[in-house]
Amino acid sequence: MSIDIENLSAIALIEHYQKRLLSPVEVTQVALKRIAKFNPIVNAFVLVDEEKALADARLSEARWLRGEPLGIVDGIPTTIKDLLLTKGWATLRGSKAISPDRAWEEDAPAVAQLRSQGAILLGKTTTSEFGWKGVTESPLTGITRNPWNYDRTPGGSSGGAAVAAALGLGTIHISTDGGGSTRLPAAFTGVFGFKPTFGRVAGYPSAHTGTLFHIGVTARTVSDAALTLNAIAHPDPLDWFALPDDRVDYIESLQQGVSGLRIAYSPRLGYAAVEPEIAARVEAAVEVFAKLGAIVEEVDPGFENPLAIFRIFWTAGAAKLLRSFSPEQRAVIEEGLQASAEAGDRVTLAEYQSALDAREALGRHLGLFHQKYDLLLTPTVPIAAFPVDRAAPNSDLYPSGSNWTPFTYPFNLSQQPAASIPIGFTQAGLPVGLQIVAAKYRDALVLQAAKAYEAVHPFKTPELLTFATTRI
Repeated sequence: MSIDIENLSAIALIEHYQKRLLSPVEVTQVALKRIAKFNPIVNAFVLVDEEKALADARLSEARWLRGEPLGIVDGIPTTIKDLLLTKGWATLRGSKAISPDRAWEEDAPAVAQLRSQGAILLGKTTTSEFGWKGVTESPLTGITRNPWNYDRTPGGSSGGAAVAAALGLGTIHISTDGGGSTRLPAAFTGVFGFKPTFGRVAGYPSAHTGTLFHIGVTARTVSDAALTLNAIAHPDPLDWFALPDDRVDYIESLQQGVSGLRIAYSPRLGYAAVEPEIAARVEAAVEVFAKLGAIVEEVDPGFENPLAIFRIFWTAGAAKLLRSFSPEQRAVIEEGLQASAEAGDRVTLAEYQSALDAREALGRHLGLFHQKYDLLLTPTVPIAAFPVDRAAPNSDLYPSGSNWTPFTYPFNLSQQPAASIPIGFTQAGLPVGLQIVAAKYRDALVLQAAKAYEAVHPFKTPELLTFATTRI
């Protein structure tokens, strides 16, 4: 029997391991071969550890042959975004300011939980420098490219994870999201990106962006994201903000559908401009939820654009980060990040305290909104992927330097669970994403709704015939 290994989900891989139809060694070899073939084109990885991955796969194979897997992700090829500590590998965060010449002896909690359950860690995926911008390009690793069109960005800062997911360079991918960094690249590359409730996945060490920073999952299927959450959504004493274990089986809740759910659809959040083609795709996707039995109402959640609030926290975090660096280190930091830090240095204590109050008011407002509506649907990004040589688009709707991510950062401020699901393509063949948001702690509901859509509109992956290794 011929098995298309690279397209198998983690759920399917586990079933194949149980039936001894596949070995973790075979699966890991396929993933590594695909990385070797496609990474020179798309630049999704900053580090690949083939020797360690194959050694761990052999150990996993032996456990499956004994019928003694370590956990629910034993033998699953996995990648880690290069913002998260991974024992034995340098975590350079896309920056020349970080020296690799030190002991790397710690795992971030999510990495430790995956490792303890037998996941095969393939390597680390690319990010913008310290995850500071919405494209995946850094002084250290250069440009990461969109698999649907090499000349377009995959978004960021978890672009490497999204590209790896789209191309089957591994099966599950740990990403992060401080203002949209999981959801933006998921939308631009046509994969599933999930930002859990803040604290649901333990984080350590604390990010410079503080409580904006969520650890998330990027995958080809909703079920794989749910499986991953089952593996990593557990507290850790290193994370002071970690939530108690909710004992939820995120896979078990996936099949409940959306019938009877009260869904608010906000095409603009009351303040955002959206390209007409994106708006049309989003509206068509929202209609699917109504056909599935949800009670859908077009309504804005009723808050003003919180960009000014977000920028105070974002720039203050950048200032905090760069204060820890020597002049020599600061000299090699990207200019845009330096400018953000300089803006953060100008934030007064009174302004910061006022931003805290405004953030609390936003969270309270959205909490009350979700007393009436189970879910909120919006576009993930108001535009399609733009050229790779830009840090931001330059269009009539979003001129250079304007804020082009109006739908994602509000829900980092409010710390709610939010996902981006792929819902189709523009006429130019670029993916479009729909954002699904729920009240804090209702992570399972976001996954449940995403699965309902996926069941009738399965996600697509790039046609490999479009690739030519001599392209770049």
